[in-house]
Amino acid sequence: MTVCEYTDFVKNGGKISREQALELAEAPLQELCTAANEIRKHFCGNGFDICTIINAKSGKCSENCKFCAQSAHYHTGAETYAMLDTQSIVAQAKNNDSRGVLRYSLVTSGKRLTADEVAQECESIRAVREQTGIAVCISNGLLDEASYRKLREAGATRVHNNLETSRRNFPNVCTTHTFDEKCNAIRAAKAAGLSVCSGGIVGMGETMEDRIDLVLELRELDVHSIPVNMLNPVPGTPYEHLPKLTNDDMCRIVAVFRFLIPDASIRLAGGRGLLPDKGRACFCSGANAAISGDMLTTAGITIETDMALLKELGYVPQKCH
Repeated sequence: MTVCEYTDFVKNGGKISREQALELAEAPLQELCTAANEIRKHFCGNGFDICTIINAKSGKCSENCKFCAQSAHYHTGAETYAMLDTQSIVAQAKNNDSRGVLRYSLVTSGKRLTADEVAQECESIRAVREQTGIAVCISNGLLDEASYRKLREAGATRVHNNLETSRRNFPNVCTTHTFDEKCNAIRAAKAAGLSVCSGGIVGMGETMEDRIDLVLELRELDVHSIPVNMLNPVPGTPYEHLPKLTNDDMCRIVAVFRFLIPDASIRLAGGRGLLPDKGRACFCSGANAAISGDMLTTAGITIETDMALLKELGYVPQKCH
């Protein structure tokens, strides 16, 4: 089929297969991106889901993910500290809420939170919900259903847990936990009544097949908020010398992802600041969400800059999937 025929197929409810996605990935870039943007408009309109994150616990992580500045296995100079106090978390939530941000995620380093840390985070979540109108997300590693239920009851609505890459490629990225552990944590979060945000990092030496397989796994898990991180090669990590992806690479990736999960919030996340246009072309190629402000250990793009760009492109801030 042609790109136009694939577009009509998706708009009429068809599901793109792995083989079809690989064919689309070879299509002329501008044609592919224009079609992906058409699909985005058809399923999602002009809503744009904008969120921020706070590094609520930093460094000394037991896991050996090769991309991560916070892993205790590597010497990156990343800041380390225990769980932030509730006052600090609420202060940033208020600041972000006042600037039009829709979601605010508490991100913690480590394989999973302890029971005491879960209780402390619950206290912070309750305070944020009492004092702001912002939605609270959590990214706390591989928790069980009981812990997720406590966090939901405190006021969290969404769990973030990236699969990172394909099942085939995952052992090349991390060996201290498994792809299946990630999937089980996502299922536990959904069982606890939380929505899920899960995606991956591109530019870690994976193939286009790996990228497509990642999204097919997310489709199987019924995930509709998909962060797309571009590797920022951190000095001191095993991936420090990998080449950065280009604007065209990222546009092609998000366009193919849009064909695979047409109604998703495809969210540009870490690494966006490395792109010459800060993601503008991707937002015209199927992406319709972003993490704004600073990332965990690297500087991001200011909320004001992003809000101005969204207005220019005709988007409206809106909580989507």
